[in-house]
Amino acid sequence: MPPDASQSDDDRALAAGERRSGLRTIRRVAPYLWPDGQPWVKRRVVVALSLLVIAKIIAVGTPLFYKAAVDALTEGEITPAWALGAGAVALTVAYGMARLMNTGFQQLRDAVFSRVGQRALRTIALETFRHIHRLSLRYHLTRRTGGLSRIIERGVKGVEFLLRFLLFSIGPLVLELVLIAGVLFVLFDPWYLVVVTATIAAYVGFTFKVTEWRVRLRRRMNDQDTDANQKAIDSLLNFETVKYFGAEAREAARYDMAMRGYERAAIQTQVSLAALNFGQALIITSGLVGVMVMAARGVAAGTLTVGDFVMVNAYMIQITMPLNFLGTVYREIRQSLVDMGQMFDLLEQPAEVADKPGAPALRVSDGVVEFDAIRFGYDSDRAILKGVSLTVGAGESVALVGPSGSGKSTIGRLLFRFYDVSDGAIRIDGQDIRDVTQESLHSAIGVVPQDTVLFNDTIRYNIAYGRENATQEEIEAAARAAQIHDFVASLPDGYDTQVGERGLKLSGGEKQRVGIARTLLKDPPILLLDEATSALDTDTEQEIQGALARAAEGRSVLTIAHRLSTIADADRIVVLEAGVVVEEGTHTELLARRGRYAGLWARQAAEREDAA
Repeated sequence: MPPDASQSDDDRALAAGERRSGLRTIRRVAPYLWPDGQPWVKRRVVVALSLLVIAKIIAVGTPLFYKAAVDALTEGEITPAWALGAGAVALTVAYGMARLMNTGFQQLRDAVFSRVGQRALRTIALETFRHIHRLSLRYHLTRRTGGLSRIIERGVKGVEFLLRFLLFSIGPLVLELVLIAGVLFVLFDPWYLVVVTATIAAYVGFTFKVTEWRVRLRRRMNDQDTDANQKAIDSLLNFETVKYFGAEAREAARYDMAMRGYERAAIQTQVSLAALNFGQALIITSGLVGVMVMAARGVAAGTLTVGDFVMVNAYMIQITMPLNFLGTVYREIRQSLVDMGQMFDLLEQPAEVADKPGAPALRVSDGVVEFDAIRFGYDSDRAILKGVSLTVGAGESVALVGPSGSGKSTIGRLLFRFYDVSDGAIRIDGQDIRDVTQESLHSAIGVVPQDTVLFNDTIRYNIAYGRENATQEEIEAAARAAQIHDFVASLPDGYDTQVGERGLKLSGGEKQRVGIARTLLKDPPILLLDEATSALDTDTEQEIQGALARAAEGRSVLTIAHRLSTIADADRIVVLEAGVVVEEGTHTELLARRGRYAGLWARQAAEREDAA
């Protein structure tokens, strides 16, 4: 059955959508070949194209030397034009030189263009990387890391290939075929051109039709590959959880199921490739045999020389090679368009939180943080914060407490502008944080999260992440303040100790102290502590509380806490429940009211006594 016979309306709609996506991708990539403000790129493209044209002209002229050499070796068949100073040996050398020059100009073309292609690859990769970091926390909470990394990997790899073959394959192939067709038309019977043209048309039509079918198969294979990769990375990232529940066999079965789908799709892709290659060979061989039979008859009739026969054969082989290449190039270009289309879909994913045009940098003088009747919900039908108002004064320490789901961590995320409020405003020293640049906002706030995630690098690198170009002395001072310097110094590799993926080589408390040291090194005017000591034992927690208290001097501090004992010394405590402020005051004042805070305190005190 022909590939398109079973194509449904959905398949045709998908194919049309892919063609539009392919054109969009080409439009997105083309400017990297001719960028504004970079004349060196344009010069290299022009030189590469010039070398390409020269190489093609030489390639088309090479068989003429071959014909002349053969005729020179055939007694009585050399023509006067070729006899002038050109013996058989000289013509053979000229033929070899022409072939060498053809190859040389092609390689020189590739060398000239290589810098353009690599620059485009790096530029698009950097653009993608930056865009992913600009996307909102909402996007990153729903993403699949494994699938995302594979989409970027395939898309970036397709950039140079697409640029190179769009520029050096399709157009040059057409140029070469036109030149060869012109030679055949001028030197031989027009029927030669008819047979060659019919062969090319049949080959191109067959290749494009079958390749479209194979692209759909390849897309399914890619989907299965992405799914399998996502499952593998997700399982490895959750290695400890898998072990806790003895789920190794279950994870292996999930991975094998995804790989089974990939196996089926890969087999279909390979079988379809075999069918494509055989069909292409059949068409090319039929055309080659037809032309050579015509040439053989011409030689037998005396209308053609043996050199003509050899030249026709050389031209047919010369046509065959780029046509075979066309099949590969078209397949790869279509696949690159699919892969890059997914990457450009990612690039066109809008950033939920973006700076306003011309937004100024945040200017922090006193560090007063004001939440003015803010409302927010992760989903439009489920409100999390319902008109919360509170103020953190200059140098004041304010704690947010309340049951799980009351909106404490959401306030921290809104302050850092991971999301924008749906109503109300958050201001720092009177400036709405939506009106200033995110970079300046983030530099003004130091965050110690509940779950500190570390880079798979050294302890030095992870602490120094708080401030670029920090000295070793500054790193060690921050580590001492976070009560982790002695531990690091006791390690065989000291600050060069690798912490492992997501910091798995360190305990929870050690990771938390590295995170605290990182924030202390940043030295921001505003601190956001989100359960900053939750992973520490009681003794270490008291030490860290002292370090954080010293670090908080002269700064505005917003602390999100579950354990009330850690925030009893706060200047003010705000109690949240169901997205609204239900109580506010000092620890002593709230206990005296015997309200919601007093109830939470009594419950936690009872839990501590039971634990003791």
